[in-house]
Amino acid sequence: MTFNFDKVVSRFGTNCAKWDGMAQSMGGDMISLSVADMDLPAPPMVVDKVAEAARHGIYGYTDPFPPYFEAVRTWLDKAYDWKVRPDWIVFCPRIIQAVSVIIQKFTEIGDQVLIHTPVYQPVAKAVTLNDRILVESPLILTDGRYEIDFEDMERQMREGVKMILLISPHNPVGRVWTRDELDRMAELCIRYDALIVSDDIHADFIHEGHEHTVIAKLSEEVANRSIICTSPGKTFNLASLEIANIIIPNDELRGRFKHGLLQAGIHNPTFFSVPTLEVAYTSCDEWLTELRAYIKDNIAYARTFIADHMPELAVIDPEGTYLLWIDCTAVSRQEEDLVEWIQEKARVSVSFGSSFGPGGEGFIRVNVATPRQILQEGLERLAAAYPLQR
Repeated sequence: MTFNFDKVVSRFGTNCAKWDGMAQSMGGDMISLSVADMDLPAPPMVVDKVAEAARHGIYGYTDPFPPYFEAVRTWLDKAYDWKVRPDWIVFCPRIIQAVSVIIQKFTEIGDQVLIHTPVYQPVAKAVTLNDRILVESPLILTDGRYEIDFEDMERQMREGVKMILLISPHNPVGRVWTRDELDRMAELCIRYDALIVSDDIHADFIHEGHEHTVIAKLSEEVANRSIICTSPGKTFNLASLEIANIIIPNDELRGRFKHGLLQAGIHNPTFFSVPTLEVAYTSCDEWLTELRAYIKDNIAYARTFIADHMPELAVIDPEGTYLLWIDCTAVSRQEEDLVEWIQEKARVSVSFGSSFGPGGEGFIRVNVATPRQILQEGLERLAAAYPLQR
């Protein structure tokens, strides 16, 4: 490999939400496999660009100019075979900010917004924080794979759902929705006149045998009721640089969204975000190829380790993302028991299932985008404290 992903870089003392936050609340002896950012440095080309920009010494206001729009347009074409016009692309610092603005501009207080659970909660909470009604359509776990309950989804949409929040690929269960599934979702949205808002932030991590389809690609009719949220944040580990690309083919929807951004006081990107995106999207393909291979190997390592040492646990086969969703109900369906085992005895920080809403009880989410040494130590700690020792 050209790039060394095995190197451990301490994140303590960097105001790191994952590591410093954990140390503050649980102690510095913990190992973190929780928050979904990578413990792997960004591409060297990106690091060099940030350093070059920092040395400039003047950190004034910036705007996205044509190279930004061209970089995003080219990336979407290359990565997903999705051809967009530059004017469809709208800058927003974070996807979660965009989702809140979209909810505010395209629904009314008391309107219903549907999401598939268990799910990444900040997106779901954007609904209730904005005084809308969150409609939860539970995914069905069948033979180790989650499926959409289309009968439940349609039943709830008949009651007046105004918007679907689609997580594609899904966090935490790791599903990559098939074209047939997306067709069925889109057909329901057309039939019941619902807006589609798709969070595609994990779309650059799709595993062998699966293909990511942007739902707006299905047809012009679907595109005209779709808002697609993308970002290099997960792909290149740039979350705190704050840049997301909100793609809106419909002119009227795009105008309303832009107005909502202005109302929220969101305009100029941070000084480092645009040049970083441009380098990441245009010069880091080799790095990303090697990163994907490393994550694939980490997933395989984790699954083998769990099968060998904690075989009662069921790892849901991830079709996308760098996250493992693990069924721990053989140990206990009570989260306090899992907390005692994992957090208190093993001294490992994971994301517990209840934090993903209904359907998450008895599960944990583990982030494997970390140097193998950290992943190995975390898993060994879990095995050493494993309650079902034979």
